[in-house]
Amino acid sequence: MAFRRWCILSAGFTITIDGRPVEVRHGESVLAAARNLSIDIPTLCFLEKCGPLNSCQVCLVKLNGKLVPSCGTKVAQGMVIESETEEVHEARRTALELLFSDHVGDCLSPCHRLCPLMLNIPSMLRHIHEERLDEAITTVRQTLPLAGVLGRLCHHPCEQGCRRGNWDSPAAIRDMERFVTDEDLKRAEPSIPAKKPDTGKSVVIIGAGPTGLAAAFYLSREGHKVVVVDRRKLAGGTLRELPEEQLPATVLDAEVSLLQKLGVEFKQEVTLGIEVRLEGLTRGFDAILVAIGELAKDEAAALGLPLAGNSIKTDPNTCQTPMAHVFAAGSVVRPQKQLVKAMAEGRAAAECVHRFVSGQPTRRPEKPFSSIMGRLDPGELRQFLRNASSVGSVSPCDRCAGHTRHEAAAESSRCLHCDCHSSGNCVLQHYAQVYGADASRFRSERREFEQQLQPGGIIFEPGKCILCGICVKLTEMAAEPLGLAFVGRGFDVRVSAPFNNEVEAGLQRVGAECVKHCPTGALVFAEKKHHILSPSTSSAETEAGGVQH
Repeated sequence: MAFRRWCILSAGFTITIDGRPVEVRHGESVLAAARNLSIDIPTLCFLEKCGPLNSCQVCLVKLNGKLVPSCGTKVAQGMVIESETEEVHEARRTALELLFSDHVGDCLSPCHRLCPLMLNIPSMLRHIHEERLDEAITTVRQTLPLAGVLGRLCHHPCEQGCRRGNWDSPAAIRDMERFVTDEDLKRAEPSIPAKKPDTGKSVVIIGAGPTGLAAAFYLSREGHKVVVVDRRKLAGGTLRELPEEQLPATVLDAEVSLLQKLGVEFKQEVTLGIEVRLEGLTRGFDAILVAIGELAKDEAAALGLPLAGNSIKTDPNTCQTPMAHVFAAGSVVRPQKQLVKAMAEGRAAAECVHRFVSGQPTRRPEKPFSSIMGRLDPGELRQFLRNASSVGSVSPCDRCAGHTRHEAAAESSRCLHCDCHSSGNCVLQHYAQVYGADASRFRSERREFEQQLQPGGIIFEPGKCILCGICVKLTEMAAEPLGLAFVGRGFDVRVSAPFNNEVEAGLQRVGAECVKHCPTGALVFAEKKHHILSPSTSSAETEAGGVQH
């Protein structure tokens, strides 16, 4: 009898998920079955060894007309599941938004969010402060086109968002970009950013000004063959008209040279409408990007493209003109008075062109998701100041030469590092981006930011804890002497060690494991706060690093 029962339980059967059959066994969860079909159902409170905790409700699927958590629902013969439908996605999105209703923390720091080119500024400043110059150079070069130029001419909107400015003066972010690139350009072989393998696709960019050069930077890194055509003798556009003390020609030349080393080909003193025409270029390249700056009336007529006044008509969401393979960006579409914004338009156009030649739906790049904490009160600001240098702004002894290494390290040490320690490796942030969650949908007045620095090096931020229960379960399974528990009632429940002890007192055996599997970065190691995933991290690396539980 027992043997017969074992045979029945061990035999497989089939269920259906989104119209696809999948073989399962008795006792398996719907979540496990979905993963066997490579269906990515989001989970925040699930860890295999802990079993289902059913607290976050973001892994919902539809069964028999009802929404149920897939991690805690066991498979049954003939089961028909819906997962990837708009109704289910909306339910998951709502569950994520409810978690953000009481979330206290920024995914991205204000300076990072305000940078039109999305430079990870806190990471750069950490690297400079810790004298890890190679990593600082990599951070800057992987993000910014013409970084040495931006380090001198950017109007630095990032500094307007720097929270240090609410205490004394903001961190000198633009000057730090200049320091990093100047140090890089002193080397015999300046850093060249990584690029993807050759795609076999080719793009011609008409115009070698800031927008065109930025687009060339991003498209070349995607593995496309890029040719830049320009009517001037030297690449740089209006940047070549600036006085030497504002932008040394050697810096601009060095940045253009780096683009050439990246694979960009330049053809100078070639005029559109004379030496080359659009109709001819459409036969030789997979896409064309027009970035020739503001048009004069005679130039506008020679283009052969629909115009609005002296500007080219484009779809604002795709940068496409009515000619299928022709895109346009920069001042030829809309006047751009700020250098970094002109380059950001080049980045957006490059994304549109890349998607077009790759056969993907054409659209501008999505903004990275970030929960926004808002303005800090003085008490909250002081918590961040504990981790920063108390010195005032550090100006270089020689303004023309820029900061020395010592001065740059001192200035960078003033950063409050108000970015999330787990940004880029946070499950909540990841799925909020995937599902288009609105972090402010259910938010009212937020609670006070709190950061507990534990004696053994763990940081606990209660406002980021979603009460998933993973750390509580892990301490229970490890038979921690104190462990962790849910303390309080109703909306005041929080994770804590019993008997009014610090959280770390309950993590003597499994502290590292709890930090590793915390889905929101509520628990982190202070000394590892700079170890986050780079934008180039693969999905497989992301899963191994913790985005999938």
